[in-house]
Amino acid sequence: MPITKEQPIEITEVAVAEEVKTLESEERQTIVHCVCNTEGAEAYRIWPSTFLIEHGSTRQAKLVHAFNISLAPTWTLNDGRGFTLIFEGLSKGCTAFDLREIIPQDGGFEVFNIQRNKSDVYSVNF
Repeated sequence: MPITKEQPIEITEVAVAEEVKTLESEERQTIVHCVCNTEGAEAYRIWPSTFLIEHGSTRQAKLVHAFNISLAPTWTLNDGRGFTLIFEGLSKGCTAFDLREIIPQDGGFEVFNIQRNKSDVYSVNF
């Protein structure tokens, strides 16, 4: 059996940067506590197409988990306690972002220009 020399695996800076970005976002999370105006909505729900959209980038942190709110199409009665959304971690360089529920109808949850803090825990009102 002939002995062959294996070709070295070439790892580019771009590939390494993408892998690091993936690992960083998997290890961190961003928490958003939400309160809804009790006058406006008797029930609410969240669509999986809800993201944190970083300013100055095309990156969107995906919704990972939701507490005290149903995923669409199921509705949750508005009990005044609000709900909590857990997203992937934001990029280290992110200083501001938008929370956007991108849905095929009017009335999605949206909060613009949220300023990043060191804890990555936020409270918003709708």
